[in-house]
This record gives sequence, C-alpha cells and structure tokens, in this order.
Amino acid sequence: MTAEPAAAPESWGEASSRTVSWHDPLITAAGAMERSGLETMEAIRDGVLPPPPIAMLMQFDIRGLEEGRVEFGCTLDESVYNPIGVVHGGLVCTLLDTVAGCAVHTTLPQGFAYTSIELKVNYLRAVHAGSGPLTAIGRVVKPGRRVAFAEGEVLDAKGRSVATASSSLLVFPIPAA
Repeated sequence: MTAEPAAAPESWGEASSRTVSWHDPLITAAGAMERSGLETMEAIRDGVLPPPPIAMLMQFDIRGLEEGRVEFGCTLDESVYNPIGVVHGGLVCTLLDTVAGCAVHTTLPQGFAYTSIELKVNYLRAVHAGSGPLTAIGRVVKPGRRVAFAEGEVLDAKGRSVATASSSLLVFPIPAA
C-alpha cells in the first residue's frame, strides 16, 4: 500500500483525516519501574502517567481495573478499515493482546514485566465503525512466576461478542539498567 497521491481522483470523494498525539513512552516505562503492575495501570488511567502511544493510535481507553481483570474501550472510525470495508482484524487482535497482557500486568509486583508468547484469536463477527465503541475484557486464567495465562473478549456496542482470545505470557524480572 502507498500513501495517498498528491492529487486524488475526484471519484474518491473528500479525504478524511485523524490526528494522533502522544507523549514520551519512556516516561511511562520509568514510572512503571516504581510501581506494581496494578499501580502502573491505575496511574495511566488516572492521568499520572501518559498512556502508551499504541493506545492513542488505536483509540483505546481504560474503563475498569482490578487485580487480574481489565476492561478497555475502543473508539472506531473508518481509519481502521481494511480493503473489504470492515474494521481490520489486526485492530481487534491488538485490542485482545492488550487486554490479556494488561490483565496479567495487574498481577505483577514492582520490578516485573511480561510479554506475549502466544495469542490465539477467534473472530466471531464482522466489525464496522457503527459496531462500536467496542468493549474488551481481559482476565487472568492462571497467574504465574514464569508464564501466565489470560483470556480476552471483545464486545460490540450491543454487547455481542465479536472476538475472543487466549494468551500465554512470559513473566520476567526487569533487568537492572
């Protein structure tokens, strides 16, 4: 795919745009070093730490937090459509990966991090801009000192399940700088 040419054909209609703004992600990473996983997520939710740039790009927001469970929202627009005119599955997959990972993050003590090692996604129905906002719920199935297991579900604005996921995540101590 290429960027839009300087002069788009009239048949394409009016161009749409969306501006994405974010703050230095290293501020969040440094703040996370001083907090447990749940405290880090609360600091992001409460505006003490800036949200990660991916959350701004994909229009994710935190709606609920507790140890082992998170709830995120996702605003949809046509900027995330694929060539067949529906929301790209990659956005839904990223949302599921995010809530599974953040659910595990809420269980971690200060000085620990995680990374996804496997993600299995089931797409259940097409998603359109009018399907949203989406709600994604992540839950820890089994916490672990080395590997944790989590699941996620994405619901449309009518409460219908549009995708589910199961995830395995590596848990590790953050190396000293």
